Amino acid sequence: MTRTAYLLERAWVDGAVADEVLVEVEDGRFAAVDVLRENLMFSGIATAENIRFPRITGETVRLPGLTLPGLANAHSHAFHRALRGRTQRGGGTFWTWREQMYAVAGRLDPDSYRRLARAVYREMAAAGITTVGEFHYLHHQPGGTPYDDPHAMGLALVEAAAEAGVRLALLDACYLSAGFGAPVEGAQLRYSDGSADAWAARIAELRDTVGARAVVGAAIHSVRAVPREDLTTVVAGAGDGPLHVHLSEQVRENDDCLAAYGVTPTALLDEAGALGPRTTAVHATHLTADDIGRLGRSRTSVCLCPTTERDLGDGVGPSRALHDAGARLALGSDSHAVVDLFEEMRAVELDERLATQRRGHWSAAELLEAATRHDSLGYADAGRIAVGARADLVTVATDTPTTAGTGADEQTAVFAATAADVTHVVADGRVVARAGDRADIGRELAHEIERLWA
Repeated sequence: MTRTAYLLERAWVDGAVADEVLVEVEDGRFAAVDVLRENLMFSGIATAENIRFPRITGETVRLPGLTLPGLANAHSHAFHRALRGRTQRGGGTFWTWREQMYAVAGRLDPDSYRRLARAVYREMAAAGITTVGEFHYLHHQPGGTPYDDPHAMGLALVEAAAEAGVRLALLDACYLSAGFGAPVEGAQLRYSDGSADAWAARIAELRDTVGARAVVGAAIHSVRAVPREDLTTVVAGAGDGPLHVHLSEQVRENDDCLAAYGVTPTALLDEAGALGPRTTAVHATHLTADDIGRLGRSRTSVCLCPTTERDLGDGVGPSRALHDAGARLALGSDSHAVVDLFEEMRAVELDERLATQRRGHWSAAELLEAATRHDSLGYADAGRIAVGARADLVTVATDTPTTAGTGADEQTAVFAATAADVTHVVADGRVVARAGDRADIGRELAHEIERLWA
């Protein structure tokens, strides 16, 4: 039997860093994971690139540095990447930024969306992300008319992820209102299927069309965009798959929800049966104590996106209080102001420090767990270096100016490393990124973004 094998200088296995870990990969999964407890009998092992072990019939590749399970980006809007660096003049709020985002949304078609998303997903792969949750609401043509293939925009994302080598959870969003009963307008016309039933019929067809190429989950865009009476239809349309929702990102959303329905967005979702272990609430920034309790008791996951939340001036979510109440933490890059889950991890802790003027809210191990929550995207068999799991490996250099002298352990990964320190990425047993790819990815991103703005 021929297997691919990697000898990992250091690796995060079973919640701890181990030295010299031999992993064997077959058919995209880990077939063996051995922590080698004694010195290997190979001279020059520190510099050898390829080693042969008697029981392995194929090549054994040594990966120097610290190797982690694949990272999971639980919240992405791929086309927002075109806004990076272009929305910083003049200040404003989330709501003024949104108008700039709508302008980009109006420029995309299935072909340009596939090309841009492929470049964005390649950037993610190079940053160690092996699964991405794409919160997808850009469904139709400008004006709202469906494409001849009503799934053209979603399928563009499926193809882009496959070409970039990352797994995709396509979280198809229902979007019916500009805000608590107001009709959709402008760019929002592209988002709406007209009714929750029409959305449900389209996502059912989309699942059949996509098949095994990606997980197709559902999303309630927000309680602003899905009326109260339609929430249960979207919950039912999610089936057994993941259900995601933007929740209380802005104070205005809470105020408007209270004015319209007399309850908070969290309570509204709870009443509709939308909370639970398969649901992920994104942002969850402005919550009451009752909201936190509801999310915790229901075991709802919460996806924080700290680099976007600070870029947009959203605020700091109560991450530790949510965790302590029973909610599970996931992480996302959302608008891609930064694509770097190492930065997202440490930002969770550092934002809590700013909010409380106290250090030490989250351990590095807890934050690594949050960054590897593939299960929140419907891939429960990923996110760990263990026999039977999907064979994802993310190797971080421990000798760069960023990481040197930091201990080469979980503290290095969370509190020192950046995406630029990632040297080698394997997803489902395939090498999908190397450090040398970055220049090419940069050129591809620049080309596609400049074409979009031209």
